[in-house]
Amino acid sequence: MVIFNRSHYEDVLVVRVHHLVPKDVWSCRYERINTFEKGLVEHDTHILKFFLYISKDEQLARFKERLDEPAKHWKISEADYKERSFWDDYMAAYEDALSRCSTPHAPWFVIPADHKWFRNLAVARIVVEHLEGLKMKYPKPSVDIEEIRREYHAAKEA
Repeated sequence: MVIFNRSHYEDVLVVRVHHLVPKDVWSCRYERINTFEKGLVEHDTHILKFFLYISKDEQLARFKERLDEPAKHWKISEADYKERSFWDDYMAAYEDALSRCSTPHAPWFVIPADHKWFRNLAVARIVVEHLEGLKMKYPKPSVDIEEIRREYHAAKEA
């Protein structure tokens, strides 16, 4: 299991919002992302993508908590506040990425995340349901279990 925070989606988010490349460059990247993910799925990789949505007010409250709690100072940067001024642009970019890159083989799950307990519950439930759907089983032993059991009992009695 691998968890990516951000990843190749930055190619249609940050570059778009900050005009780092022209629209004709970033707009073709959606299809490249879909093709890449489809290739992963065709080689037995399972993809679950979660967009953890927090409101603008909740984001600001969490920033304040990071300022007020010394143990959370490492989580804050000046860029966090600068990026807030691009909120609407990011929301438009996220909406496009979510709608254009949510496919049957690699769906996006939009999770309301203002309440961490609900976020955690929702993500865990989706992961558990997916894992259960895989119907995984332990591999068959490569040794004769009964023979080893007999040897164990013989050694125990000796």
